[in-house]
Amino acid sequence: MEVLFYVIPVIMIAGVSVMAVKTIARSRQISGAWNHGLTAEARCLRSYTTTSGGAGDTSVSTTLHHVYEFTTREGRTVRFDELNGPSTVIEGDIVTVHYLPDHPERATAHPPARGKLAVGTGCMLVFFGVFVAFCLVFMAMAHVMFAESDGLMP
Repeated sequence: MEVLFYVIPVIMIAGVSVMAVKTIARSRQISGAWNHGLTAEARCLRSYTTTSGGAGDTSVSTTLHHVYEFTTREGRTVRFDELNGPSTVIEGDIVTVHYLPDHPERATAHPPARGKLAVGTGCMLVFFGVFVAFCLVFMAMAHVMFAESDGLMP
């Protein structure tokens, strides 16, 4: 029983660590496309929303998606789906996309906003750090509790 107070927080820390790595990787991809990438005109093929939550007392969260298609300078046609684009872009609109030549499928239609990207990434990393700290404190308190009770729960 005592092991659950250590194993579950470690699994949660591992999951948050993976999410932090993915957050940093996506931030670097977008920044690289803005700073060192090429641009192309893309057509918005479709926009749609997905919802999550809404069960019981939880609030509903809506995410806007856009599907874009563009042709690289080498003539390759690329289609990609991007989250949280501007709500003013509708099907048929032409937008500028930024992409790296070696990975055009990782393109972004978000206009360069380096400060916004840095703040968003920083806030996510702070949240992940607080979550990990909470797990570590929980494990330390569980250790103290079990040490004082000789392994018996009160």
